[in-house]
Amino acid sequence: MSTSDPIEIAFLGDRTRRVLRSVILSLITVIGTFGSAQGQPDRRHPDVLMVVLLLIGTIALYWLRTHPVAVLWTTVATTLIYMLREYPWGPVVIAFVIAVFTVIRLGHRLAGWAGLIALYVLHVGGRIVLGINADGVYQVLLVGACFCVLGFVAELFRAHRDRVMAATKTRREEELRRAGEERLRIAQELHDVVAHHISLINVQASTALHLSDRQPERAIPALAAIKDASKEALVELRSIVGVLRQSGESAPRQPVAGLDHLDHLVTRTGRAGLEVHKIIHGDPRPLPTGLDRAAFRIIQESLTNVVRHAKATSATVRVQYGEQSLVLQIDDNGDSVTTQPIEGNGISGMRERATALGGTLTANRTPAGGFRITATLPL
Repeated sequence: MSTSDPIEIAFLGDRTRRVLRSVILSLITVIGTFGSAQGQPDRRHPDVLMVVLLLIGTIALYWLRTHPVAVLWTTVATTLIYMLREYPWGPVVIAFVIAVFTVIRLGHRLAGWAGLIALYVLHVGGRIVLGINADGVYQVLLVGACFCVLGFVAELFRAHRDRVMAATKTRREEELRRAGEERLRIAQELHDVVAHHISLINVQASTALHLSDRQPERAIPALAAIKDASKEALVELRSIVGVLRQSGESAPRQPVAGLDHLDHLVTRTGRAGLEVHKIIHGDPRPLPTGLDRAAFRIIQESLTNVVRHAKATSATVRVQYGEQSLVLQIDDNGDSVTTQPIEGNGISGMRERATALGGTLTANRTPAGGFRITATLPL
């Protein structure tokens, strides 16, 4: 056996636990029955058949997970024969109780209740047919009451198990829904990156072609801009495609953009005519990949909105590293009459990123008339 095979190791571990359970229960049942027999002189004296019945019931529990209904009826038969032969009362019902409880908890409700009713009815009927004296009527009634309690307790645990499974399923579906929304958001981002850089390359290429014959010295900056735009486009595409990869695929060769790219983002935005100030509070430290990427994209989208809509000349990016959360705040000095949409696609996408990580994002006016984006992402 290869020690690197987790399935086989898990199987052997489960088998060992089942063997130990059967052995321990067998010892407890046999020893306990012999002990309880000392105070029951009116019951049948223990013999070999009694021990065999006890062992059959407890050993059958080894297959309880794989064949629950068959094990249940095995314990019904052994317990019934034991009681009709009037062996001493004791831990004989342990195997039956475990089987009924497990069968009902696993969802085999009809089989569980049928086993309870069958054992009780056959026990009472067997006493009548065999002419066993009625001095044990109260014991029979007590057994019936215990069976009812056992069935209802098992039903309570089954209902709790169903609720837990339903909650787990709902949570999983919610996680998948959020993941799907995030992938849709990334696909939209991919479209924006491609459209922006290809448009820039197209404009600069047209300019270079137009000036190549008449003013070749002016075509050189346009060619340099094409080179820079294409390089940035490749980096962005690699990062976004890396996010879209499934877990079983190979990782991207280029690192996904995170807060370590913040200086480059500030510089690149400054080339568009917006003066950006970066302020860091706390001690910068490595962050989980998903959170790091989301923080960078939120800042990137906020600055893009400032350039497009705010009519601002400067913006301030604040990043605060706290013990429990990462707080991002992006302010601009845009005028108060701007029509920048508070719930446009950009802000909605940023809010979805923050929500997917269990955080929050708000977009509000500042007292000075500018615009502020605040995102709190739990660590």
